[in-house]
Amino acid sequence: MFKIFNTLSRKVEDFQPIAPPKVRIYSCGPTVYDYAHIGNFRTFVTVDFLRRYLKWRKYEVFSVMNITDIDDKTIKKSKEENVSLKEVTLKYENAFFEDLKTLNCLKADIHPRATEHINEMVDLCKELEKRGFTYLSQGSLYYRISSFEKYGILSKIDKEGILEGARVDSDEYEKESARDFVLWKGKKEGEPFWESPWGEGRPGWHLECSAMSRKYLGDKFDIHTGGVDLIFPHHENEIAQSCGATGIEPVKYWFHIEHLLVNGEKMSKSKGNFYTLRDLLQKGFEPMAIRFLLLSVPYRKRLNFTLDGIESAKNSIKRVESFKIRIEEEKEKYQKIENEKGETELQNFKKKFEQSLDEDFNTAEALGGLFEFIREANSLLDKGEFSRNKLILSNQILSDFEYVFGIPLTKNEILEEDIEIKIKEREEARKRKDFALADAIRMELKEKGVILEDTPKGVRWRRE
Repeated sequence: MFKIFNTLSRKVEDFQPIAPPKVRIYSCGPTVYDYAHIGNFRTFVTVDFLRRYLKWRKYEVFSVMNITDIDDKTIKKSKEENVSLKEVTLKYENAFFEDLKTLNCLKADIHPRATEHINEMVDLCKELEKRGFTYLSQGSLYYRISSFEKYGILSKIDKEGILEGARVDSDEYEKESARDFVLWKGKKEGEPFWESPWGEGRPGWHLECSAMSRKYLGDKFDIHTGGVDLIFPHHENEIAQSCGATGIEPVKYWFHIEHLLVNGEKMSKSKGNFYTLRDLLQKGFEPMAIRFLLLSVPYRKRLNFTLDGIESAKNSIKRVESFKIRIEEEKEKYQKIENEKGETELQNFKKKFEQSLDEDFNTAEALGGLFEFIREANSLLDKGEFSRNKLILSNQILSDFEYVFGIPLTKNEILEEDIEIKIKEREEARKRKDFALADAIRMELKEKGVILEDTPKGVRWRRE
């Protein structure tokens, strides 16, 4: 059993799924009106990590992540680009899935589009109307939050003092502004619309997730994920809608991911610190280094995202890869040797890796355990005190890291031609006992980020 922080209770709780070993997850997906930025991908990469972790712990995971292809933003974008709503949303939906693949994120089992579930949304509104939670005003259907006693259960917002009849039509609105919210928006000139019992119109943003999660996961499911910015009003309104229609609280564990900062500041185009994934790739940064950085800080803490941090993450991955290469090179030597010296320390570091993940996914502490393991294992290798069991432990922790963190480790790497030539020149210089030239070449390669290690089996190299 592992522990997970539940936004609903504001406590770290033992995870007990509704129908073990099955775990059903709903994740708020992208609004497909533009390319997703690096803050969005902190959430999506963390959700991918969560699903990988659950599978690693032998749970049967069924996941749903919606595609918001109808809301204020998508309509605005289609008008700006002077193309149909379908054309603009499909463009950015495809880009989103390409970016997910680039970051090695697994697709959900189902990615439902909002526009393909209008009937379910209308049916949900009918149930809410029947139970007395709605009212019509100027052609739109609203949810009366004063009629739902539990409103504020997730965000802890105080709904006392709400102005009677105060309501909001916008899909997104100011935090701490509790107002009756729109379920079905009456038709407006130039906007897509569908038929409904309340006239032609379109769904409100909050309605979409309640309808789609219910269709694919039932009235109550295990985990609902999203960024902390969705706690209020979006997720609060989801609870009001779903619980209002069924009388059942829809989610057992609410899982929210904290924002990130860029260079210590809120990400903003005006500050020049706004990055999409594609911006970073164009600058030459590696996708797995970006993924590593996004997972390096526990999900409930703010991450300060910097370009230097991506380079540091790249070097961290190289350290793990160098260790993997080394034990593969050494396995023939040690796979039949029994030597318990240092084995307990390695087992403890492996346990630290696992236990840290079990404690509400403390990724920073888990990575600390991984690198302590590697440091100790390298020391044992240097002293010739490695063994078959240590090889097994090493392969296990590397495999666990690759799977849970979703970062595949390369076994070898192709050097640029000029670097290969320099390594050969250094070897020839050493044979001639021209150690000054050999040292100069070593330093030249180091400046290029290539570290040479002389071993009994020859030169081994790694990226710094």
